[in-house]
Amino acid sequence: MIRIGDFSRLSRISIKELRFYKEMGLLEPVWVDRFTGYRFYDVDQLPRLYRILALKDLGFSLKEIHTLFSGDLSTDQLRGMLKLRQVEIRQKVLSEAATLARVDVFLHQMEKEDVMSKYDVVIRKVEPIKVASIHDVVPTPPEQGPLWGELESWLAHHHVHLSGSCLTLYHDDEYKERNWDIEVCQPVSSELIPDDRIQARELPLVENMACTIHHGTLTTISEAYNAIGNWIEANGYRTCGPGREVYLNEARQVSPSEPGTADQNDPETVVEIQFPVEKV
Repeated sequence: MIRIGDFSRLSRISIKELRFYKEMGLLEPVWVDRFTGYRFYDVDQLPRLYRILALKDLGFSLKEIHTLFSGDLSTDQLRGMLKLRQVEIRQKVLSEAATLARVDVFLHQMEKEDVMSKYDVVIRKVEPIKVASIHDVVPTPPEQGPLWGELESWLAHHHVHLSGSCLTLYHDDEYKERNWDIEVCQPVSSELIPDDRIQARELPLVENMACTIHHGTLTTISEAYNAIGNWIEANGYRTCGPGREVYLNEARQVSPSEPGTADQNDPETVVEIQFPVEKV
């Protein structure tokens, strides 16, 4: 038998860590002097100690290692735990690889433009949204105001309870000069009875939504679209559904008496641009 200090030097494991393993029931001293409290170990315990260290190195917690050492696990159960750990590590490696790729894209963009973009893009989950909407064709996006005026008037007339920021969905698959297929949507919390113009529906859950924020006039929002489009392509994604403009801080009204007359030059406008995406 050897004292804990000597066992610590022999195994290159601190006394503090050895005491912690004892408290966890992983490595008990072979003998404790009841008068001095000194703990003694045996060199025969080194294989068990090294097994603990090896399992820690594989990412198992001390609680999991204690379960493995309990003797109640079958070989198949142990194999299952190792395979599960294998999957977890692979997922972590893939996640880190994806993060590294995004860092590479960020650096490439900075080196190319010699300036940091004011548009940061994040991928997040967007929950389903219950909305009242009008789906129609307008000449150009800035001319969607009459649809908003119609929707807002209808909701006010029917005393519908609103919830959340209003948004526009763009249903065209690609850029168009004229005749945009859009849907203006107002999240609602109350039930409503739709008619020939007003739809009542739920926008679906989107697991991966690429999002960026545009703060400024609507006349410069194309800069945000260029930034998010470049990010989506550079990071190996593609769009897989209608884009959204969520009006977090709506542009002031040109004519307060006419709903939907948004001031395209209001610098305090804040819009979140969203695109559902999937990996290519």
